[in-house]
Amino acid sequence: MLVLGVDTSGKSGGVTLAEAGESGFRVLASGAIEGGTFSAQLVPTVAALLKKTKLGIRDVDGLAAVSGPGSFTGLRVGLSAVKGLAEVLHKPIATVSLLEALATSSHQNGKIIAALDAGRSEVFCGLYEVEGGNARCMNEQLLSKGDFAEQARKPEITVTVTSDPALKEKLTAAGMQARLIERPDSSLIARIGVRKLRAGQTVSVEALDANYLRRSDAEIFFKGSR
Repeated sequence: MLVLGVDTSGKSGGVTLAEAGESGFRVLASGAIEGGTFSAQLVPTVAALLKKTKLGIRDVDGLAAVSGPGSFTGLRVGLSAVKGLAEVLHKPIATVSLLEALATSSHQNGKIIAALDAGRSEVFCGLYEVEGGNARCMNEQLLSKGDFAEQARKPEITVTVTSDPALKEKLTAAGMQARLIERPDSSLIARIGVRKLRAGQTVSVEALDANYLRRSDAEIFFKGSR
């Protein structure tokens, strides 16, 4: 199975071509994309990876994309590209939460909280049951830092992980324990995507949408003005 992993949720992103078969999972090629250039560089980066690996776009068996939380603009660009490819190629799509990828990166079993700084004194928080590298979502929500602290201090939580150094410092200053890990990249998105594609955990082109966890300012202001 040849999978294209796409992540445009952050200040920077990337794409990965990966192959999964009897011999396991291996990355064939990856390319980074600077933030602010997703709309201009995403498709050319995919084309460059295909050229590098001497593959064609129709060799791709499925697509995996980060659906959020993250940049409103970045997610729209990435998911629009994935929608276009899936519609033209008639290939399945698996969505991956960035919080899910963080929980998977903890390399621990149990109830894992994955956290990202959401600004405005809020935290993107995902509670996952992780077993053998597979993360099952129990809930994802946008919490105030006070409510998040209450969740993270529950005794059944194995570990809290984040890829935001500033959030890690804030949690430590508040007397909470959290482990700082690297931000998941598109190769991990592809790996998680393979598992979901094989399990039939896919979404249709029509149903594919970003999971922002928070409404955009424009949406809030528009609805507030009505």
